[in-house]
Amino acid sequence: MQTASDTQTRKILIVDDSAFEQRVLVDLLSELPYRVSVAFNGLQGYQLALAQHPDLILLDVRMPSMDGYTACRLLKANPVTQDIPIIFLSGADADEERIMGLSIGGVDFVAKPFSPGELAARIQVHLNLARRASQTRAAASAGEAPARATAADTDPDAVLVNAAKRLIVDNLASLPGLAEIARSVGTYREKLSQVFREQTGMTVFAFIRETRIRRGEELLRDTDIDVQDIALLIGFNNAGNFATAFRERIGVTPSAFRQAIQQKKTPLG
Repeated sequence: MQTASDTQTRKILIVDDSAFEQRVLVDLLSELPYRVSVAFNGLQGYQLALAQHPDLILLDVRMPSMDGYTACRLLKANPVTQDIPIIFLSGADADEERIMGLSIGGVDFVAKPFSPGELAARIQVHLNLARRASQTRAAASAGEAPARATAADTDPDAVLVNAAKRLIVDNLASLPGLAEIARSVGTYREKLSQVFREQTGMTVFAFIRETRIRRGEELLRDTDIDVQDIALLIGFNNAGNFATAFRERIGVTPSAFRQAIQQKKTPLG
């Protein structure tokens, strides 16, 4: 049973471009002692989240200027906002939309039109889970100096690059082009290229190549997956291309690398 003391200080940010949908949500939440704020697109929602640090965000998917997925990527890439639970709300209930929302950091995905009672219950569940997680983190770090986000961590360019890195790492098998990567983190190709080089000292494509090789190393070392399948998993068209790139970077072929690892693991007779 939920009480006023459970919710009186909890702040909820609604991000939706529809004034009607906003009103529905505000009316629903006004029956509970939440503090509610609203934004009309993903960029405004991201900026409000930085300023207000809400306890939970209700985030629409399809919006002008910046959609919900892009806003979520930025929120999860910023240390200041990365722990805020995000519930996606969408008029589309396709599996692909749900999978996307959850894979980039959403804690839940609710299709419109939603049941007010069910949404209210989901909100309370995720608020409670977030509070317990916060308490667990505080207990684990008791006696230690609290970790604080530095100015470098929260610099807009650093957040942009971190969001792009996460997108790349999570989609090695089927990466979109650079322009689409940039759009997916709320910027454009030239800007991403510039800040990526400034922040990391390498180009986006160099980071992609390095990430693919490092992931290939992990899979060769820690799994029995066939080299051809590893190549496809990390975004190479075939085992030959993977072998060429791997040998250029590591100095040996993937098969030779795996064989050397296995020999080290095999005890001497």
